Amino acid sequence: MEILDYNAMKTALARMCACFAAENVPENAVFDSKLVAHELLANALQYGGGRAYFTFERRGDEIRITVRGEREFRPPEKTDRVGVDAERGRGLFLVDALSAERNYSAENGISVVILIR
Repeated sequence: MEILDYNAMKTALARMCACFAAENVPENAVFDSKLVAHELLANALQYGGGRAYFTFERRGDEIRITVRGEREFRPPEKTDRVGVDAERGRGLFLVDALSAERNYSAENGISVVILIR
């Protein structure tokens, strides 16, 4: 789905959470998915040209989230820990901490896998 602003992002995240809840995904996996998707979408809106594209799906015991912006932005392959008082730079670190896998392609953007436990 196409996300044009933060209100659309909130609506999309609520839809994702409702879908996962209906599929009896445990609350901790729904929370992790929402946090990861929020970080990726916020970055795409801010740095990716003001428009984001978002998909999510459950595949067995995995949740796959894909986000891309209008502009190609290749994130670093590894993230470093930032100080707790830093105002920026935590998003991708959180994404990596909560995801089992993170990939990037110019065509699809950033794709992450979250394990359902």
